Amino acid sequence: MDWMMIWKTVVIGIVEGLTEFLPVSSTGHIILAEELLDFQGPPGKVFEIVIQLGAILAVCFLYRAKIMATVTGVLNRDKVSTRFATAVVVAFLPAAVIGVALHKYIKVLLEKPIVVAVALIVGGVAILVIERLAQRPRIKSVDDMDWKTALFIGICQCLAMVPGVSRSGATIMAARVFRVDRATAAEFSFFLAIPTMLGATVYDLYKNWSTLSWSDGGGLILLGTVVAFVSALIVVQAFVAFISRHGFGVFAWYRIAIGALALALLLMH
Repeated sequence: MDWMMIWKTVVIGIVEGLTEFLPVSSTGHIILAEELLDFQGPPGKVFEIVIQLGAILAVCFLYRAKIMATVTGVLNRDKVSTRFATAVVVAFLPAAVIGVALHKYIKVLLEKPIVVAVALIVGGVAILVIERLAQRPRIKSVDDMDWKTALFIGICQCLAMVPGVSRSGATIMAARVFRVDRATAAEFSFFLAIPTMLGATVYDLYKNWSTLSWSDGGGLILLGTVVAFVSALIVVQAFVAFISRHGFGVFAWYRIAIGALALALLLMH
């Protein structure tokens, strides 16, 4: 690895960690960043998928007490823990099924920056509309999440297979439609990210294992994962505190602005 490639990897790892849990599309930002930096990672877009593992581990670390309490509660047949765990599993299933079925088509979309730009703009407008029409919350804790709401969130998560839509944005806004309060919607999105992103990472590694080696991208993936972990640690808790007070409007306008800029640059290129 030369120093220029290391620097580019660090930048993209930071982008992943900072944007993974914000409703701005981490995949979209990575695609645009790679385009601007002329970054050529390991073949098959494995780098872009696997460095999400760093962000997953950051959520696992920050919410380790809740995760352990849920596991213990399920084993002890605690009703509250079982309901929460069931909600996460139900929300995860649609993406698990559709993700496997459409894996190769999703990879094709990862090659198209213009798709990202358009999706960023459309998603920003959707956030503004949903926030404007949102009714008084009826669910104010992840422990109160019912399976119907979880299923709707899981179905909407599948929209994020289009780069630029944003997994966290799709799940959080779906929760808001079902009258989940902002902080709870964000936290449920974090917990849902654990099986979703871990599943995507493991599946992608399985599909591309024969093409990976330490000398041909393995070191870059490890570096990007570590950087994503550190930057995600910084963002997650600050994000929940911010949206509880200020809502999602700033992220919507950011999406529209960055999407419009990217679209203009891509059309001029």
